[in-house]
Amino acid sequence: MAPRELKVGRVAPKSGRTKQVVIFLHGYGADGNDLLGLAQPLGAHMPDTLFLAPDAPEPCRNNPMGFQWFPIPMMDGSSQQEAATSMAQSVEDLNAFLDKVLAEEGVTPDQVALVGFSQGTMLSLHVAPRRAEPFAGVVGFSGRLLEPERLTAEVKSTFPVLLAHGDQDPLVPFESMGLAAEALSEAGFPVYTFTMEGTPHGIAPEGLSQAFAFLREFLLKDG
Repeated sequence: MAPRELKVGRVAPKSGRTKQVVIFLHGYGADGNDLLGLAQPLGAHMPDTLFLAPDAPEPCRNNPMGFQWFPIPMMDGSSQQEAATSMAQSVEDLNAFLDKVLAEEGVTPDQVALVGFSQGTMLSLHVAPRRAEPFAGVVGFSGRLLEPERLTAEVKSTFPVLLAHGDQDPLVPFESMGLAAEALSEAGFPVYTFTMEGTPHGIAPEGLSQAFAFLREFLLKDG
């Protein structure tokens, strides 16, 4: 499968120098701009960080104005085979995009963090562990770990992971966070979890604060 080019939103580092890169991966039916707004509060404290937010490669079946990394059978009537084929293609797309970022921005994987939401979390937690070199870390909001039984056998690199989930999430069950944390821990990942109390399917301010603390510790290593 030849990788597809991803359209990317970009917020340059305030200092004009790129020492770190944060890549946002949005959820089902959204687009890169949905998360790129987080670059403003985060960037105020991360002046040397470049923020990138690609659009997923496919128009969303349920929301033609948004995009999807892969269809979701229980939500859009697609088949399991369609979903699997689409995800495999998006994995290729994202890996090619990550390789391009590393080459063009002149950074190493340990200077890059992925921040996903919902389906973007699912893709982040699938792709990053299967890459040869570890990223600085992954922040996963309101998502889950796909095919956890495959992780230990397929993992190629480990890195810190922060999982944050609303305990009132009606779309991705709150229990998904614990299941993902357990599988990741068993595969050798340092895992941190945070419950966004009273939060539905979204990112609470407290969750964003936890994400910043995580990024400050594991991405901004040189201050």
